[in-house]
Amino acid sequence: MVTAAELLSVAAFLDGLHAQAFPSFGSERMGAPVVAFCRISEKNIRTREPISSPDALIIQDVTLIHQLDIFNGVNPDGFVLVNTSRTFDELGLEEFIRRFDRTRALTVPATEIALEHLGKPVANSALLAGFAAMSNEISLSSVKEAISRRFSGMIAEKNAEIAQSAFDYVAHELESTQASTSLSTSNAKGDLDA
Repeated sequence: MVTAAELLSVAAFLDGLHAQAFPSFGSERMGAPVVAFCRISEKNIRTREPISSPDALIIQDVTLIHQLDIFNGVNPDGFVLVNTSRTFDELGLEEFIRRFDRTRALTVPATEIALEHLGKPVANSALLAGFAAMSNEISLSSVKEAISRRFSGMIAEKNAEIAQSAFDYVAHELESTQASTSLSTSNAKGDLDA
């Protein structure tokens, strides 16, 4: 996640924004949960403290959802992107997710996408591209450029493929969600007209 936050800050910078990224390590032991923060703004960023009320939350390890209070302080108008092939209902998060607009809380099988393209369960590029698709805060081209600045050769190419695949996946999910929301609204209006 530290690398993901750094790549996100570079992508934001490439899009002409101000950005900073920094990790927060709890107990420094192998396997301990790691939190990384990224601030993005149109103005200079002067603060350096951890973010207590995030506008976006990207969860790379779904096993932490019920072990830690990772949703604490998340803005209901913000974005939540979770690395999993399961639904929020299957994760036991249906009550929590109801607070969010359905286009701002999505799951993406980032690990599976990475395994398909790279053969390794490295979900960073997929999650960043998924965030780009759902938020429009950063562009896919800047995510790919940040990847190419960090990695080289085949690793950069494969990560760019992962990013494109995840971006397309999330864009499709958003279209499906918007279509079903429009259909629900249309049906409700029809009920009112009757």
